[in-house]
Amino acid sequence: MRAVCQFPRALILASTLAVLGLFSPAHAADPARVDAFLEVTGFDVALESIRLSADTAPQMLGIDAADFGSEWSRLVREVFKTDVMLQMGSEILSETLSDDALEHAAGFYATDLGQKLVAAENASHMTEDDAAKSEAGIAIVDGLQRIGSPRIDILQRLNAASDVEDSSIRAIQEVQIRFLLAAANAGVIKLQMEEPDLREAVRAQEPEMRASIKQNALRSSAYTYQAFSDDEVLEYAQALEHPMMQEVYALMNAVQYEIMANRFEAVAQRLGGMQPSQDL
Repeated sequence: MRAVCQFPRALILASTLAVLGLFSPAHAADPARVDAFLEVTGFDVALESIRLSADTAPQMLGIDAADFGSEWSRLVREVFKTDVMLQMGSEILSETLSDDALEHAAGFYATDLGQKLVAAENASHMTEDDAAKSEAGIAIVDGLQRIGSPRIDILQRLNAASDVEDSSIRAIQEVQIRFLLAAANAGVIKLQMEEPDLREAVRAQEPEMRASIKQNALRSSAYTYQAFSDDEVLEYAQALEHPMMQEVYALMNAVQYEIMANRFEAVAQRLGGMQPSQDL
């Protein structure tokens, strides 16, 4: 499962379905089939990688995770339990994902190429040394650019097909805002602005964020799919461009961010009893 992602459940089910014109409950997928699909696509590993992102949570609040000692590690283990996150994802997708779209996506990921891609993506998700991964991605992209390789265009097409840039920007902004608001409500920080002003401040950072996400997505894709041929990566991009796969990815990306912000909000609430209040 390509990574790309709480919106509160009411928000995700209302806004995502309304905007995308997706499925009514009458056409929702069978929960057992959804669970099988999540397993074959490595969705559980993608969710586990959310736990690794928890290291950035204190930075958003201007505090140092090291100040908590072993308490921080325990908090992360308790809040970011993979089985809890997987259950959340399964429940939401069972309510929103159609059987037709599910069957189409499952068919691709069950192929030899699909399973090879999942294995590579799982390994990339769980690489904890982000610095080494980033350096490797930079080196690969630089090398491809020097020789004028068409692979750069193929990787960009792949990222565009999975909506890496646009979905990530909207989701990251919402995760940051809701995390800060939850931390303020828990007394961890003192916000010096109202929510509308906070949202405007976050939106003002969008151009820089967009450029950074696009660049990082290219490096990450170059690293993740380095063992694949150009034809294989192109076949993957074409598969993701299919309308049914687009529907599946729109929902799965939204669900990942729904879960991420839900867990970050839970972290903020728990921090209220662990950390003195700070100004932000």
